[in-house]
Amino acid sequence: MPALLRDFSLSSVVAGFVAVLVGFTSSVAIVFAAAQALGATPGQVTSWIWALGLGMGLTTIVLTLASRQPVLTAWSTPGAAVIAASSGLTMGEAVGAFVLCGVLIVASGVTRGFERVMDRIPQAIASALLAGVLARFGLDAVGAVATAPTLVLAMTAAYLVGRRAWPRYTVPGVLAVGMAVAAAQGRLQPGALTFDWAMPAWTTPTFSLAAFVGLALPLFIVTMASQNLPGVAAQRAAGVSAPVSRAVTTTGVASVLLAPFGGYAFNLAAITAAIVMGREAHEDPARRYTAALAAGAFYVAVGLAGGAVAGLLQAFPRELVLAVAGLALLGTIAGGLAGALRDEMHRDAAVLTFLVTLSGLTVAGIGSAFWGVVAGVVALVVQQWRRARAT
Repeated sequence: MPALLRDFSLSSVVAGFVAVLVGFTSSVAIVFAAAQALGATPGQVTSWIWALGLGMGLTTIVLTLASRQPVLTAWSTPGAAVIAASSGLTMGEAVGAFVLCGVLIVASGVTRGFERVMDRIPQAIASALLAGVLARFGLDAVGAVATAPTLVLAMTAAYLVGRRAWPRYTVPGVLAVGMAVAAAQGRLQPGALTFDWAMPAWTTPTFSLAAFVGLALPLFIVTMASQNLPGVAAQRAAGVSAPVSRAVTTTGVASVLLAPFGGYAFNLAAITAAIVMGREAHEDPARRYTAALAAGAFYVAVGLAGGAVAGLLQAFPRELVLAVAGLALLGTIAGGLAGALRDEMHRDAAVLTFLVTLSGLTVAGIGSAFWGVVAGVVALVVQQWRRARAT
């Protein structure tokens, strides 16, 4: 335990906080919409936040401690969109679908089927996928200048100065400057934060073929293709070698256990994971796992104090969240692009993967991360086939 405490630093704790801040504020509204689409009561909505916070926090802490590497989990954001778009299902039927989705995730981890697929994807494609997923946050940070120029430009200046003067504490400095400027502008509202304890609400699952086909299968597919796939790519691009199958199995077990309380689907994080796996979290890669542990603790705290979620959304200006996320991810975006373009043989396929992923294309309910990999793999197959024909 003393050695664990020595590994912590201000930068790792702030990186964990930023990851949780970005994770919640970027997609919690979709989770609310998903719960409300099923006719959830206010108590059930709070229970969903309780289950999701505890599920993400505990799986992150367990997986990170087991591997001593930063392994961050998340809820399935595209999965929440699938739930929100569903119709004609009762809450009990939806919970039954959540349980079955969790069983499918466990099966994909236990059989190591998903890991085998990931092992066949070239590193250039994985790096391009990561860069494409994260570049959207960089673009959003630039776009935030239009509505909050003083705030975003001050945070950018703090980032540039920090990278040169105190690189280990760049992100804490950016966050501090952003909060100071927002407070000076009267846009920071700490009074909105509340810490009411959340209470879990049990919903008995009901199993039906219609719910399995209409919700469980689509939820499983988008979670694996749009969340776990870029999540593994983020890990490998950062040099993290934590066991993939064990992580997938753990998130599946958590999904099954917490489904009756609203924990609809857990998976490996990608965007927020990049925050805790980068140099901004800690200069020493061997100590970056503490940033994931800090994020896990923050997730558990927010899950227990469910009322803090709504307050958190109101306390921080949207532009502050966009700017700190975009700036914190700049190094990872650059590293992803460098890895994608390093090998000339894979360069065309990597660029295609990057562009399709960045486009935000959604087909059949599956996001652009999956289609970016498909485009890159097809390009590689065509190139290798032409090369084989030429010889």
